Amino acid sequence: MTAPETAFAPELAISEWFNTPVPLTLAGLRGRPVFLHSFQLLCPGCVAQAIPQVQRIERVFAHTDLQVIGIHTVFEHHAAMSPVTLEAFLHEYRLKSPVGIDKAAEGSDIPVTMQRFRLRGTPSSVLIGRDGTILHQAFGVEDDIAVGARIAMALSAAPVQSAAAEDGTCADGRCAVSTPSVVTP
Repeated sequence: MTAPETAFAPELAISEWFNTPVPLTLAGLRGRPVFLHSFQLLCPGCVAQAIPQVQRIERVFAHTDLQVIGIHTVFEHHAAMSPVTLEAFLHEYRLKSPVGIDKAAEGSDIPVTMQRFRLRGTPSSVLIGRDGTILHQAFGVEDDIAVGARIAMALSAAPVQSAAAEDGTCADGRCAVSTPSVVTP
């Protein structure tokens, strides 16, 4: 399913990170395309299809500024999918990109990030553009060529300008045109 172009990606809610020295935020990654993949280590479709696809994406787009982030989104078999088990899984499957554990939601089996993105299950993926908008969201595994084409389009988008100009006319990527004052004698 394609998300509306104006839908900004909600922030991630992560309880623990792997494969990164510092916690990541989507706000901190603004200006870079982000490929989120949501998985569970006991999900057959994730292990057989989604994880190998993510490894191919990591290889093919390694020379770009694409940020791949895994979200371990546990909504069933909670006791079996502990952080210790996930750490062993990441080692065995040689997943190198950052992976966060989706934060548990109070009173619900559905974790916070899964709720925020309205994910229907695992595997799921979300492609976020340089400007922080959701470009595409999918449940299940899509064809490699379609995913690769979407990522290539996101990478080719113009960089986001978020710095203010010296004269203060630009803020948050929006620049106002200033007209010079007309001085009459």
